[in-house]
Amino acid sequence: MKRPATVLLTALAPVSWGTTYAVTTEFLPADRPLFTALTRALPAGLLLLAIARVLPRGAWWGKAAVLGALNIGAFFPLLFLSAYRLPGGMAAVVGSVGPLLVAGLSAVLLGQRPTARTLLTGILAAFGVSLVVLKAAGALDALGLLAALASTVSMSAGTVLTKKWGRPEGVGPLALTGWQLTAGGLLVAPVAFLVEGAPPALDGRAVGGYLYLALANTAVAYWLWFRGIGRLTATQVTFLGPLSPLTAAVVGWAALGQALTAVQLAGMALAFGATVAGQRGPRTAPAPLASPAVPARRSYVRT
Repeated sequence: MKRPATVLLTALAPVSWGTTYAVTTEFLPADRPLFTALTRALPAGLLLLAIARVLPRGAWWGKAAVLGALNIGAFFPLLFLSAYRLPGGMAAVVGSVGPLLVAGLSAVLLGQRPTARTLLTGILAAFGVSLVVLKAAGALDALGLLAALASTVSMSAGTVLTKKWGRPEGVGPLALTGWQLTAGGLLVAPVAFLVEGAPPALDGRAVGGYLYLALANTAVAYWLWFRGIGRLTATQVTFLGPLSPLTAAVVGWAALGQALTAVQLAGMALAFGATVAGQRGPRTAPAPLASPAVPARRSYVRT
């Protein structure tokens, strides 16, 4: 598949994630962020495992656990904690520095030195997102800021390690996504039950919301995201991240009646322009994800 099509398909992941806030506030029980994270990750992971019918083997048990913790198990709770403790939009602003973190981690772990254009584009993307989502509020919460920064570091490190480790030969992105979602969901489960207690009573509206989050918003979206990491550079993928808060702003305007100011529209144009500019990658396509040191598919355990 040519790169423009790959970029567009990968972009569907952050666009889908941008609908999470509206679905959560309009369809789901209030104040159950960890239960929501659990119902997003674990059922989606188990479903993909059932479809792929491939389990990790050897060192990949540990690698899948690490990636699942970084991309899901630690990222979800930290993100929710920051969103609850910080004033409106601040968590998204901290998250928008992800492209800069990925560029730095790529230099250390992948040997890919960031260009001046990449750094400038990352700064413009973060500034544009701040114009869209940042609202006047009171004093910042130190724990919330630390959680927001930790969630961004976690997802950025997960993205770069996913690129560095690749996939075992013969194992596709569907199985890799299932491994990570399952591992991450299992990490979230005890935290959710300890902090929030038993699952809430669900009506038909909530069940529909959870089904959407688990299937489209998580199973499909994360499969597209990890598939994109295998075909694009880590920096290109992470520059698609600002599409999430931009989508949330558009959904809030279109579905929830939230107004968009001229400053927000200017910020959306700036962030979207930076996202497009961030897709200017190397002339040659990155090598497909594969780890030649790992046995081929036939040596993997099938469920």
